[in-house]
Amino acid sequence: MKQKLTALLFVFTAINMFSQAPASKTNYSNKTLTATDMVTNKALKPLKKVPLDEASILIYDYDGSLFSWDLESETIVWTVKAADASSEMCANKITLQDGVVYVPFINGEIFAIDNQTGAIFWKSRLGSITDQIVLKDQTPIVSNGKLFIIAQNQNQSSNLYALDLKDGSLAWNFKFDTAINDTTPLLFDNKIFTQSGTNAYVFEANTGKLISQKTFEEAMTGNAVTDGQNVFMASEKNNLFALNPNSLDIVWQFKFDENQNNVKERIICKDNKIYIGAQGSQVSSLYAIDSKTGTQLWKTDFKDDNIEYIVKENENIWGYTRKKRLFELDLANGEIAFEAKLTTLPISNFEFPKEDNLLYYYCDAGLIQFDLNEKDENMYYMRTSLADNPYSAYLKIIR
Repeated sequence: MKQKLTALLFVFTAINMFSQAPASKTNYSNKTLTATDMVTNKALKPLKKVPLDEASILIYDYDGSLFSWDLESETIVWTVKAADASSEMCANKITLQDGVVYVPFINGEIFAIDNQTGAIFWKSRLGSITDQIVLKDQTPIVSNGKLFIIAQNQNQSSNLYALDLKDGSLAWNFKFDTAINDTTPLLFDNKIFTQSGTNAYVFEANTGKLISQKTFEEAMTGNAVTDGQNVFMASEKNNLFALNPNSLDIVWQFKFDENQNNVKERIICKDNKIYIGAQGSQVSSLYAIDSKTGTQLWKTDFKDDNIEYIVKENENIWGYTRKKRLFELDLANGEIAFEAKLTTLPISNFEFPKEDNLLYYYCDAGLIQFDLNEKDENMYYMRTSLADNPYSAYLKIIR
């Protein structure tokens, strides 16, 4: 009888242990954070909505400076830069909301800026690290009075931060167990979805409460996207997972070709279809996948080349490759609708002005205005100096 009772107690203990929610490591105060993790902020003026300077384009140059370029007068309107970045490097993207520009710098600084004047509403800093990259491949996610971003910190860890949009102060923070995390979090249904190492996470966006966590057999390195029903994440190898947004249970799994991987930011979800650019040593492919079933709809191969960037624009997919190939693919079948061989290699996103026959991108020499009718590259803004192998730049037309 005693043995049966002991066995029964063990079963109940095991059930209780495995049914518990994951232990939370969410912090709401700098008091619980180390110097390399804590948030410092300085409010310079009250945050407010600002009218848009629609004659300008924001250029986050690859030297780490952000400036507003007037497309009509072809002059710089204002410039901001990080205080003490360890190297001249952009490596991040910007978000524009209500006329306020939110820009992260590699040293861990984040500024909220007036798009018209360049005046700074507030400055925030994630940690006190000055000799390495803290923010990389991040796009600030702004919603419901908060800014969400992921930082790489020392001591073999990374952090998900939620900042108060009014002044950049800490709202909450979650410390991961892995040091490198270059993915941008996804905000969906008032939840934050992200990954770190082999783990995927779901948080309550407002409180930072950890809702669910799932461990995979390989690192999850692709940005999360959603079709409004499920969440999709790609692994570092050749797997795409459709996940239940509450439990993170696998709904379906899709495999790319065996030698393809490295999806990272090359994933788009629109109209119940997922478009993925998977890189390979010999063939890089762009896949269209049904988001409900995980069925491949079409695949377009780029032989002896690699897809560097994709975006959905004007009901088609646009992008460029490592060998300076500009392309447009028909969403219905993946066939080439337009292509051009560029003389300059893009290192930024594409921005499409109101004129249907133009697009902008940034290269090592400066801002290029590309005429789609003439297939002509016009140097719209030229840098005074060129760098070898710049990491990235970013453009945002103010509108």
